[in-house]
Amino acid sequence: MTRKRSKTYTLTLTGIFAALITIFTAYIGHVPVGINGGYIHFGDGLIYLAATLLPMPYAMLAGAIGGGLADLLTAPAWTVATVIIKSLIVIPFTNKATTILSKRNIAAPIISYFISATGYYLAEALLFGTKAAIITSFSGSLVQSSGSMVFFLMLGTTLDKFGFKARSEA
Repeated sequence: MTRKRSKTYTLTLTGIFAALITIFTAYIGHVPVGINGGYIHFGDGLIYLAATLLPMPYAMLAGAIGGGLADLLTAPAWTVATVIIKSLIVIPFTNKATTILSKRNIAAPIISYFISATGYYLAEALLFGTKAAIITSFSGSLVQSSGSMVFFLMLGTTLDKFGFKARSEA
């Protein structure tokens, strides 16, 4: 019985994160930038949080579904790239730490930036056929990833003060 409840809890939390990621990517803090259909958002901060609370495959699923749905709603040309990239940016994080903001999870957004920037550069080069994509892709990703990192650190600090992770695993 406990095993079923745990799986149900994990699936429910994955769905909640996917919904929040969609909303925070597509609507809350959504700022279009550049001419390529890209935009700045805080959805990645929630993907980072999901990666610290959920087992990796579930965090990857939450990021892929949430980011993919947001792009379907706002920038459909990017959907396939986003599904792949958002599932990969969870890899540097760990959910095994006792707190959200472990040493690894504090450094992980920086590694995720490089994964995201490289992925979107490749996608932009494929979609628009330009090598100039490196400037717009990496600079846009830096601004977006920095905002998401600050958002994640603020959320993690607040939730860690309340012992959120320990309570959610109990």
